[in-house]
Amino acid sequence: QVQLVESGGGLVQPGGSLRLACEVSGFTVSYSATTWFRQVPGKEREGVACISNVDGRTNYADFVKGRFTISRDSAKNMVFLQMNNLKPADTAVYYCAVDFDVGRAWSRGEYYHHWGQGTQVTVSA
Repeated sequence: QVQLVESGGGLVQPGGSLRLACEVSGFTVSYSATTWFRQVPGKEREGVACISNVDGRTNYADFVKGRFTISRDSAKNMVFLQMNNLKPADTAVYYCAVDFDVGRAWSRGEYYHHWGQGTQVTVSA
């Protein structure tokens, strides 16, 4: 059974930082990628950042480039999202998801069948 567990969310002031973690278990496909998404109630889900579980290749949404960094610890089956210079617009529930590596389509949620429960990130003064 595939399980993903996110942690690290919370309340932070604008300009602050948070580090999200996603622990993945039970997923045995080699050619895969782990992706962070976020969603605000009433808005569409957005792909934030993706990392290949094969070679560590990364992709980022334009709205987080230069501020967020995705990384992995393969030995521990964990993926991280370091978020710096946070803005109120980053407020959302953040989810990690894992599935086959779909390359350029990485930000399309419909390609992922395994999701975590989400962690709330709130950026507010």
